[in-house]
Amino acid sequence: MKPVVPFIPEAHSHERDAWQQELSRSLSDLAELKPFESLSEEERLAARVAIVANPDPAKVAALPSLVWVQSLWAGVERLMSELPEDGPLIVRLADPQMAETMSEAVLAWTLYLHRDMPRYMHQQRQGVWQEHFLKTPAERTVGVLGLGNLGTASAQRLRANGFTVTGWSRSEKALDGVRCFHGAEGLKQLLGEADVVVVLVPLTDGTRGLLGKDEFNACKENAAIINFARGPVIETGALIGALDAEHLSHAVLDVFDQEPLPTDSPLWRHKKITVLPHISAPTIISTASRLVARNLETFLETGTVPDHVDRKRGY
Repeated sequence: MKPVVPFIPEAHSHERDAWQQELSRSLSDLAELKPFESLSEEERLAARVAIVANPDPAKVAALPSLVWVQSLWAGVERLMSELPEDGPLIVRLADPQMAETMSEAVLAWTLYLHRDMPRYMHQQRQGVWQEHFLKTPAERTVGVLGLGNLGTASAQRLRANGFTVTGWSRSEKALDGVRCFHGAEGLKQLLGEADVVVVLVPLTDGTRGLLGKDEFNACKENAAIINFARGPVIETGALIGALDAEHLSHAVLDVFDQEPLPTDSPLWRHKKITVLPHISAPTIISTASRLVARNLETFLETGTVPDHVDRKRGY
């Protein structure tokens, strides 16, 4: 008899239904996927694995035999903050396709800044016909903050398209063709050299507020910011101050302290900010479901839990 795996998503109905359909197909030979609300008492008590997406912690707590939970999100901040430390292990979604999707977005929006698109859009609204000097990609330094899977893939794609690339991480790392910095002093050095700063660090106690007034002051004059990490990594007030002071030229923001971004937020209307609705690296449901199936198959066959979050590091 196949085990029952609870499914606990907090998502819009169309997204939840799409996941339910694709996961059920991928898991069909291994387990029966069931929405939490459809579980019997016996099934709740017996469940050892659950598949979740930003779940209600009360539902997870109602599954006392859980060994681990498979998150369908790469970000697991809510799970870490709301599940007890002695609770089930947390496995992030580490789909290689996500790194490719993110690197595509990083390249696209770096090119948006590199080719001066915000300025030309402003000129269009003003009815101004004026050409501006264009640098080559090699003359443009892009600094990538965070050299995990997403940051590494993004740095490599930027390099392949001719940009000069630097990288920063909390601890020392090496990446071919990329000047790497680490620690507090390394961060200031990277910020002082980069024309575009791409933020891809996970949100942890150590990265919350990573970029504030001092860091923006350390940025190169007219540098631009792309935040594809998490909203609280950047102090929003300090960013607006740096843009208003014309020290920074533009910011592309895909993540925010509160999502959806409230309609009365000044970020919507700031002339030097491009607002995106958290679309830089959407999960590809088909490839992610196959990855989840492989993780579950390994666990059922060997009892091995996939690579999981280190609570001390926060990722």
